[in-house]
Amino acid sequence: MVTPIFESNGIELSIINTEFPGHAKDLTAALDLDIYHGLLVVGGDGTFHEVVNGLLNRTDGKILPIGLIPAGSGNSVLHDLDLITPAKAARAIIAGNTRFIDVAQIQMNHLLTYSINLIGWGLVTDVGKRSEAFRWLGPSRYTLSSIIEIFLRKTRKARLVIDQKTIVGQFSFIAACNSVHVGKGMKMAPSAELSDGLIDLLTVEGDITRRRLLSVLPKLFDGTHVNEPEVTYYQASSFSLYPETDDTLNIDGELLGTTPIDVSVLKHAIEIFA
Repeated sequence: MVTPIFESNGIELSIINTEFPGHAKDLTAALDLDIYHGLLVVGGDGTFHEVVNGLLNRTDGKILPIGLIPAGSGNSVLHDLDLITPAKAARAIIAGNTRFIDVAQIQMNHLLTYSINLIGWGLVTDVGKRSEAFRWLGPSRYTLSSIIEIFLRKTRKARLVIDQKTIVGQFSFIAACNSVHVGKGMKMAPSAELSDGLIDLLTVEGDITRRRLLSVLPKLFDGTHVNEPEVTYYQASSFSLYPETDDTLNIDGELLGTTPIDVSVLKHAIEIFA
């Protein structure tokens, strides 16, 4: 797809196909980085997540610039960078310009993991779980799953600590974002910046009605949902989430780990071609 673009510019590629979930993480952690000038990720948010986790878990501490080629159902960081076509993304890599971006470090149950764009809890996770049954629908599965979960209207009680400020309440969902976009172009956190040292948190009150949730859902695509009275928007360098029950999380589009969690922003932790 993009190999000829690189070859025509005199760039030699070493192509490794991943064979199972977690393979990209394992490969990145073990590769001899001294023989490469950069790591190219052909995939979506999940693959990028694996590569970053492999890189930040290396025992030698070495890092290389990461190039992103969109080939997944969600390419959140590339939406922020306006590099959403493979050819445009490849040309940005060939130009050789790089920038440093933040990563969210998540401590949970004595495990450490890293997020590149989204940490979701509540409705956000419920939608991810339900959408697995509708994979045959493609990206539309998220819309269908969202509508189903809205009608189920589950709420959860939790204690949320944002930069030492404690909030206790019933929530429909909480989403913490490093990027503006999540999923297929939704502007979940319109004020987010990839390299500002902050994570953007949205909380949605648990007593929001089904009708209100349905009216807010379409506004995720232009970012105007943050103006709704049931939505509260924060920016922070760290936060912790302690729900009444241990719940699965949506991390970078994948169902991973469980609460409780402590999250801190690692400013400029990785370098990407952009």
